[in-house]
Amino acid sequence: MSATRRIALTGGIATGKSYVREQFERLGVPTIDSDQLSREAVAPGTPGLAAVVERFGRGVLQPEGSLDRHKLAAVVFADKDARLALEAIIHPAVRQATERWFKSLDPARHPFAIADIPLLYEVGRDRDFEKVIVVASAPETQVRRVMERDGASEEEARQRIAAQLPIEDKVRRADYVIRTDGTCEETDRQVSAVLKELSALREGC
Repeated sequence: MSATRRIALTGGIATGKSYVREQFERLGVPTIDSDQLSREAVAPGTPGLAAVVERFGRGVLQPEGSLDRHKLAAVVFADKDARLALEAIIHPAVRQATERWFKSLDPARHPFAIADIPLLYEVGRDRDFEKVIVVASAPETQVRRVMERDGASEEEARQRIAAQLPIEDKVRRADYVIRTDGTCEETDRQVSAVLKELSALREGC
């Protein structure tokens, strides 16, 4: 095998991607989190943070100089052009870091690995992966989770969800779908089933 096979994990905001990624990791599959890479791309002292300040001003910073993600979110989710400008700053760094990570893996030990990329379809990165797993839940479940998790109003929650492709559009394009409206145990069973299928693909090659 010449390289670790690339599997993408995606879905909508607050559909449970992080939980699903953690379950794959627990079962021995290497994973990488694009949200974490995005935070690292705009950490204090990085070119990414400097570019964000140049574009959005110092009003998006905390008093000590780190990025205030809530203030920035309020700007970019209300303005498509602002959101695209932020993505143009962050996405190249995330993509490069993801590429380095996959290349660092030993295919003999890790025949496949998973990258959690929330905006996979929106930015056309699905073409970079052999298979795509979509984590999905009902839109009303997403709204409730965003409000509970982020302290957002219902309007803000719906605004953030609307900034992404509708979840059922992603489901239609997926190779595998994991639905998270049920219990953790139900989600875990779906993760195990997808892992079994991915392992069978590996064994069949």
